[in-house]
Amino acid sequence: MRGVRLLFALAILVLAGLRPAGAQAPLIADLDDHLIAITTGFAGADVLLFGTTDGPGDVIVVVEGPVGEVDVRRKERVGGIWINRKTLGFQNVPAVYMLAASKPLDQLLPADQRAYYQMGIENIRLVPVDPRDSDLKTFTSALVRAKQQRGLFFDQPARILFISDRLFRVNLRVPSTVPTGTYLAKVFLVREQKVVGAFTTPLVISKIGFGADIYDFAHRHSAAYGVIAILVALFAGWMAHLAFRRR
Repeated sequence: MRGVRLLFALAILVLAGLRPAGAQAPLIADLDDHLIAITTGFAGADVLLFGTTDGPGDVIVVVEGPVGEVDVRRKERVGGIWINRKTLGFQNVPAVYMLAASKPLDQLLPADQRAYYQMGIENIRLVPVDPRDSDLKTFTSALVRAKQQRGLFFDQPARILFISDRLFRVNLRVPSTVPTGTYLAKVFLVREQKVVGAFTTPLVISKIGFGADIYDFAHRHSAAYGVIAILVALFAGWMAHLAFRRR
């Protein structure tokens, strides 16, 4: 079924590329599925991004989102106990950052252009709450490192393959730790070290099923969820006590 959807979509892209030159977009792209459903036992998913260009060129893909606030804490040992001694907050931090390119980035765009389009982990604009903090570099590195360890920031770009001189595709691996929300896949067409076209398509990651109902209830009615969790734990302990007494 996925292969049929891909062939159908590629056919549409090819037909779109056959329009008159004055009406032709330099770049068209899409995903084989715009919704990833997280269910019990979710172990990650593969998303196929494909597209067509109006002629020869290279392609770069940046997938990121949703953004939010993140606090980075530094622990220090005091009296034999590790405690949080300092915290620095960051704003507009993407929950996930993925990258793909048809060639190494330094061969496609100069450093200032990569920074402008936030291509590469080192170019993500992590906005600190206090930009004058003396330990800003340390906290920024710790934030990026934590994201990488969780598999949410990808430091190695995936390889974009050209099926012909105009059709391209790339498989993007969505990790099992991915949070829910709306993501944006930004696709850039590059020629002669300049971005000459761009296209954006959304990707929604959402929980479904019984697990999603529990998640939603826990966030909407946190106090009631806490009481229910305690009652369930007490009941489970009581049942276990009865089982051991019978022995």
